[in-house]
Amino acid sequence: MTAVSQPEPAGDIASGRRVLDLEAAGLGLLARALDDRFIRALDILAGIDGRVVVTGMGKNSHVGAKIAATLASTGTPAVFVHPAEASHGDLGMITIRDALLALSNSGETPELADIVAYSRRFAIPLVAITGRADSTLARNADLALLLPKATEACPMGVAPTTSTTMTLALGDAIAIALLERRGFSASDFRVLHPGGQIGRRLLRVADIMHGQDEVPLIASDAPMAEVIVLMTAKSFGCAGILDENGRLGGIITDGDLRRHMEPGLLALAARDVMTPRPKTIRPDALAAEALGVMNQRTITSLFVVEDGRPVGILHIHDCLRAGIV
Repeated sequence: MTAVSQPEPAGDIASGRRVLDLEAAGLGLLARALDDRFIRALDILAGIDGRVVVTGMGKNSHVGAKIAATLASTGTPAVFVHPAEASHGDLGMITIRDALLALSNSGETPELADIVAYSRRFAIPLVAITGRADSTLARNADLALLLPKATEACPMGVAPTTSTTMTLALGDAIAIALLERRGFSASDFRVLHPGGQIGRRLLRVADIMHGQDEVPLIASDAPMAEVIVLMTAKSFGCAGILDENGRLGGIITDGDLRRHMEPGLLALAARDVMTPRPKTIRPDALAAEALGVMNQRTITSLFVVEDGRPVGILHIHDCLRAGIV
C-alpha cells in the first residue's frame, strides 16, 4: 500500500491564509457594493406586521437559519423555513403579514420554486440575496440584493465558501441595521437573552442591588458611636453620610475607622471622619460596569444614587452571585 504523504505545516498555514484572504476580499467587495437597494430592503422588512421568513437550500439553509436567529435575537421576529419542507406543508407557516428573505447564489435553486410561487400568489414581500441579477429568483423578487462576483475559496471553485460568507455577513448587516432603526437597546436585548453569559452581562445595577431599606445611611451630625452601631447592623462595611438635603455627602468605611482609631473617636461626628464625594453608580448602569468600578477602586461596595440621593447599595458579592465576572 502506498503511504499517503502528509502536507507540510507551512503549506497548511498558507492554505488557511489564502482562504481567509479570499473571503475577506469578498466582504470588502460586498461592503463597497451596498447601495440604495439595501435601504429599500430594510424598508420592506421593517414595514411588515409579521415575521421575516428566511429560506435557502443546501449550505444556504444553514446560513439562513443563522440569519433568522440573529434577526430574532435583535428585535426582528424571524423564522427559518426549509424550502423542501415548505413544499410538503410548511408553506402554512408563512402568512400574508410576513416577508420572505430567500437565499440562493445562483438564483436558480429548484427547491425554492414553490415558496417563491406562494409568495407571488399571496403578495408576500420577497427580498432575495443572490449572485445573479438575471436569475429566476432575482426577476421574481420584489427586491434583489446582489452579491458581488468574488472568487470562492475552494481551489476548485465549486464549494460555497466566499459566497456563503458574504451571504451570512449581509444577513448580519440587515439584522443590525434593523436593530439600529428600531432603537433596540441593551435592556431589550436582555429580555430576549435571559439565560447564559449574555443575559448576565446585561444585568442592571437595579436588578441586583439592595433596596433603600437595607442601605446604611446616617446624618452627617450623628455621633460616631451611632455610625459604628449602624455599620455593624447593616454588614456592608460602610455607612453613607447624608447632608442636610438628604443627598449622599460622604462615606465612612472600616478603613476610615481604623485610620481614626484613637480615644476621642466616639466624640467625633460622622462628618469629621467621612470621606467626601464617594464613588457611586446609577441604578440603570450595567452591573458589569459597577463590578469594573469596584475592581478598579479596590472597594467592595457602591452606593446607588439617583439625583444625588441614595436609592440602594451594591456589594461585590452581589455581582459574583449573579455570575458577573
